[in-house]
Amino acid sequence: MGKTAFIFPGQGAQYCGMGKDFYDTYEIAREVYGLAEKATGLNVAELCFTENDRLNITEYTQIAMLTTEVAILKVLQQEKGIQADCCAGLSLGEYGALAAAEVMETEDLFRLIRSRGIYMQEAYPIGGAMTAVLGLDAGTVGEICGRTEGMVTIANDNCPGQIVITGEQAAVQAAAEKLQEAGAKRCVPLKVSGPFHSPLLAGAGEKLASELAHVAVKDPVIPYLCNVEAAPVTDCSRVKELLAKQVSSAVRWRETMERMLAEGVDTFIEIGPGRTLSGFLRKIDRGAVVYNVEKVEDLEKLLQE
Repeated sequence: MGKTAFIFPGQGAQYCGMGKDFYDTYEIAREVYGLAEKATGLNVAELCFTENDRLNITEYTQIAMLTTEVAILKVLQQEKGIQADCCAGLSLGEYGALAAAEVMETEDLFRLIRSRGIYMQEAYPIGGAMTAVLGLDAGTVGEICGRTEGMVTIANDNCPGQIVITGEQAAVQAAAEKLQEAGAKRCVPLKVSGPFHSPLLAGAGEKLASELAHVAVKDPVIPYLCNVEAAPVTDCSRVKELLAKQVSSAVRWRETMERMLAEGVDTFIEIGPGRTLSGFLRKIDRGAVVYNVEKVEDLEKLLQE
């Protein structure tokens, strides 16, 4: 018998209306949005469901995405009895994994992600950039970044053939030119508001660490695999340290998925907007079974399997 993993997407998958049908259909989903509002003072339902110019700004994106992911998660777990053996999330999606692993109270989770979004937005407001590099391996990308003048590093190792670099705008552009000369198929600048998962955001991680100091954490009820080490976290002793580091460290997503596959996970359920993680997974292992649950109809299809 194989294992099941819940996986949670990060920024970039958000859209107006995400989670609305779960909100309309399930009382427990409405309760999650209410809890997010109580924790942050923001009308998160309005932020997610009505046209606005805030949804794509990091400090709002993060709480909107996490609330949607947790609302869907609670429906799966508590309404439908769907459980996982382990979990992981990409960047802010790691906080969805923390919810699945019950590492902290949901209100604390929402307060933290709100603060994380603000700290990341404020840490490096101008001059940062991120670019997706297609068609080169992480070793080559890392080596070229290392010999490029200025601050540029790997932000995400998503899957074979897709690496994201981050850092100072001029350094990212210079590295992208070198990477294309080295054989990259394309280098695509990303529409982001900062150089996320860069050492330039170390200050944001320090602020988050100060806030984490006042939050109670518990041993995970299921292991979650952290972005920083692509390894399972099975007790609470390093949760805070790893979350503080995560802000300015590379997201080792390809390694995370490879670790899950090696440990017997054969079914993945992507919880939240979009199909980004499913696409990555199919490039990592074409034979992996993956389901997306972003709408109620997706959940109904999953239950029929």
